[in-house]
Amino acid sequence: MLVKQFKYSMDNLGYLIYSNTEGVVIDGGAVEDILSFVQNRNIKIKYITNTHLHHDHTSGNGNLLKKTNARFIDCKKIKSDQELHIDQETLKIFHTPGHTDDCITFQADNFLITGDTLFNGTIGNCFSGDLDAFFKSLKRLISFPKDTKIYCGHDYVMESMQIAQDIEKDNLFIKEYIKKYNSELIVSTLEDELNVNPFLRFNEPGLIKILQQNDILSNTELARFKAIMEIY
Repeated sequence: MLVKQFKYSMDNLGYLIYSNTEGVVIDGGAVEDILSFVQNRNIKIKYITNTHLHHDHTSGNGNLLKKTNARFIDCKKIKSDQELHIDQETLKIFHTPGHTDDCITFQADNFLITGDTLFNGTIGNCFSGDLDAFFKSLKRLISFPKDTKIYCGHDYVMESMQIAQDIEKDNLFIKEYIKKYNSELIVSTLEDELNVNPFLRFNEPGLIKILQQNDILSNTELARFKAIMEIY
C-alpha cells in the first residue's frame, strides 16, 4: 500500500492511501491536488475520512464527496479496531483519543497516519482534557516496530525541535533529526521520534533527571508524561 502526502493551508497535511486501483483520502483539504493525482493514475477514491473532526482536517470532505462516489467514514464512530479494504490490501483503524475524543490512527504495512495525536517532533494539545487516555494512545503508537514511518497532521517540525532543544540541550539526535527535515515530505520513523520527541521520552534517564532536579513527581511513566505535558 502506498502513501501520498498533500500539504495545504500553510502547514496542514492530508493523505491518499492507495493500492492498484483504489484509495482512501484522509484529511483531504487539498481537494484539487488529490483529484488530479487520482485521475492521472486511474485510482478510484473508495473512502473519505478524517483523523479527527477539527475543521482544518475536514474542510475538503464536502467537495470530495460531491466529485466522487466515495463512501464517508465518520471518525467519531470508530471506538474499536476496524479495517478498510483497498483492492486486496488492509488498512487498519484504531481509536487514539487524547488530542480530541474522536481521534483515530490508520496503520498499514510499515506506516501510521497519526493526525494530531503524534506529530513529527511533538504531540497534539490535549483538548479532550483526558491525559490518561492520551498516554494510553501514545503507548499504543510507540509499541509498533521502530522502523515504522510516522505521517502526521501538520508540519510543526522546526518549532518542535526548538522546544526539544530547550528541554534536552545535550541531545545529539536533535541535530541529525533537523538535518533530515524536508519540507516537501514530512515523515520520520518511530525510532527518530523516540530519540528526539520529548513527549515520548518519559522513560529516558536524562529526562527523568531533569524532572527530579526540579522536584517534579516522576515515580511512574504516567506521572512523568503528565509532568512533561504540564510544563512544556
